[in-house]
Amino acid sequence: MLTLFGKKKLTEEKAANIFVNATQRLIDEGFESVAAIINDSSEFVQRPKVNSEDVGPFALIVIAGNLQNVPAHFDAGQDKRVAQHILDKFADIYEIDNMRLAEMVSETRKLMMRKNHPSKNVPTAMAKALFCKYGLNSHQEAYFKTLQAPNPIFIQRLREAMETFLWDWDSFLQRYKLTA
Repeated sequence: MLTLFGKKKLTEEKAANIFVNATQRLIDEGFESVAAIINDSSEFVQRPKVNSEDVGPFALIVIAGNLQNVPAHFDAGQDKRVAQHILDKFADIYEIDNMRLAEMVSETRKLMMRKNHPSKNVPTAMAKALFCKYGLNSHQEAYFKTLQAPNPIFIQRLREAMETFLWDWDSFLQRYKLTA
């Protein structure tokens, strides 16, 4: 059904379903590339061995980063409903309790904010959280290892990769009008 403005109406739950399916596909297909960026980085003196099957922390970071962006695109109240539908659907996929997944995502969001403070740039926060979750500091040259900070060249490359895992809500909302 089309509205006066030519947008197709979509329930919040169906929008969340589209988002979750597309994001999960992106996680499944994209993590191997991210692992290759990490493992093949010339900025490390010791080569990290991020296994392509160790996708758990990456998936949480992608979910947390995307949920971080939800309030910027929806009205108060609707943002919480959409986020809850998203968490419910991811909980079903991962066969985990909804509350436990919400807690894990919340902890990941806090880590992202802490590692990227005072900046609020979500892709950079995601890259720095990945750096932390995969223990990459121990693979760096002594200077950056002592600072306990990622090499800026590496983190920029990882940040650019993480941008591809963020949902484009602007484009989506240009095509669809969400209803409760």
